Order: sequence, then C-alpha cells, then structure tokens
Amino acid sequence: MIRASTAICAVSMLIGLACTATAKAEESVPAPATTLWSDFTFAANVTLASQYRYRGLMQTNNKPAIQGGFDVVHTSGFYLKNWNSSISWLGDSNPSVSAPIESDFYAGYTGKIWEDLAVDAGLLRYYYAGDYPAGYTSPNTTEAYVGLIYGPLAFRYSHAFTNLFGVADSKNSQYYEVSGKFGLIEGVTFDVHAGYQRLNRVTDGSYADWSLGFTKTWNNGVSASLAYIDTNADQVFYTNTKGRYMGKSTALLSLTKSF
Repeated sequence: MIRASTAICAVSMLIGLACTATAKAEESVPAPATTLWSDFTFAANVTLASQYRYRGLMQTNNKPAIQGGFDVVHTSGFYLKNWNSSISWLGDSNPSVSAPIESDFYAGYTGKIWEDLAVDAGLLRYYYAGDYPAGYTSPNTTEAYVGLIYGPLAFRYSHAFTNLFGVADSKNSQYYEVSGKFGLIEGVTFDVHAGYQRLNRVTDGSYADWSLGFTKTWNNGVSASLAYIDTNADQVFYTNTKGRYMGKSTALLSLTKSF
C-alpha cells in the first residue's frame, strides 16, 4: 500500500507564478505564439528548475527537474495543452515503482465574460506511465477546473473525479487557489500564491501552501523566476521513504525558454 505522504505530491509552478516553479503549461510565461492556420496558434516552452514542487510539495526530492510543453489555441478561446516534467516522487514512495515522467493533458476554454473579468475552465489529466506492483493504487488523476481572472488577480477551483495522485479513497478532493502577478518595472513581476488542498476522507492529508516570488522576462522569450515556497502540511504524513519532509519551505529557481 503506498504512503499517502508521497502519493498526494503529484506534480508543479504557479498558476502563472513562480510559486510552484513547476510552471505548468497554462501557468508558464506566455510564449511568442506562432500562427498555424488562420484561427490557430501554437506555442511551446522548456524549463530547467532547481527542483519541482506542485501545490507546495516535493516532486523530485529536492533535485533539479527538466520540464516542457506546448499549447494549441483557437481564436474562439478553446485550447489543447500538454506539459511534462521529470519526477521521482512515485519511486520515492515505493522502490518497486518505476515512473520517472509526469505528462499533463488539458482541454479547456478561456475568454472574457464581462469587461476585465475572464473565465478559464477545463479538464486536466495527470498521467504517469511506468511499472507498478500488483495492488498499487493508480496515481493517474483527472481534475476539472474553473477559474476567474480579474486584472492581475486569479482564483481557481479544481475538483478530482478520481483518486488524487494515488491516495486510496480520495475521490472528490478539491484544491482552491488565489494568485496575483503584479508588474514592478519593465519585464519584472511580483508573484504571490496561496492554496488549500482538501484531501477527501484522509486524516491529516489536507494542508495549505503559499509562495512569493519574482519573474524577469526578456524580449527573446527567456524568463527567470525565483520563489519562496512553504506549506503547513503535516510533517509525519508528508515525509517520504527517503526521510524528506515534502512540505518543507524552500527557494526555487527556474529558467524558461518560450518558442
């Protein structure tokens, strides 16, 4: 039986912030889009990060991560996205598991609903290809999300239709997050994030996470982010088999190139 301490930490960075320095596809610095056909654009990105955190928790056991993905967006606001990262948390939870890559697949819509207020909603599938022992609860997770964006502020709610990242009997878990991205000087933003993971029917599994950071973007599609990340996750519950407390505060540095 896998430990809930590591199971919840599936993949991350910022819903557009340096917070989880994990920058997921829709959360990364906007790439210079390339027109495909008359109504579609394509963008891609690759990131080197000092480690991977998702919702405040370790995904690579404090080791560096390589990440990248692509977006296909229609002028109507509908999009398809993919984002990938190296990980170690599954192997850290059970040495019999071999699953070193996370792949996320998004389908959704974003668009203005009133003046400066916009909505972003969709379906997200976290997929972990690999080898698992008999009886191991699948870490593959499907979440629906809906968010509101108003100027530099954003709120997002995510709801799991499956068990959450391999935690048995955790279906219908939820994650709530608020983030802000505020311009300081040209090319520099101050990024803030606060989130709450409610782990359904799992004692001591729920926790809050938060982050503060800065992102510098250059005109050539390169950006660098530095963030401070912390949580109040239960230390006993979220200590992995390597003896690492997965919710420990940390500084995270990442470098992204957008195409």
